[in-house]
Amino acid sequence: MYKNQEGYPDPTAGAAYSAIRREERQQEADRLAAISALIPVMKGAAELAGFEVVGRITLKDKTTGKEYK
Repeated sequence: MYKNQEGYPDPTAGAAYSAIRREERQQEADRLAAISALIPVMKGAAELAGFEVVGRITLKDKTTGKEYK
């Protein structure tokens, strides 16, 4: 349970914080699913062009700035 600065239980704030964290975790899961679908497409495009991906592919989310390696 979430507690306020004085140490008392604050279920309203705790519920709100939990909802925000749940939404953030869902958005991150959606991003990871998109990346999981994108990497094979990128490797396939390189293969069709006669190339092979030999290193890590690093992607950066334009909205959050987070890099995925």
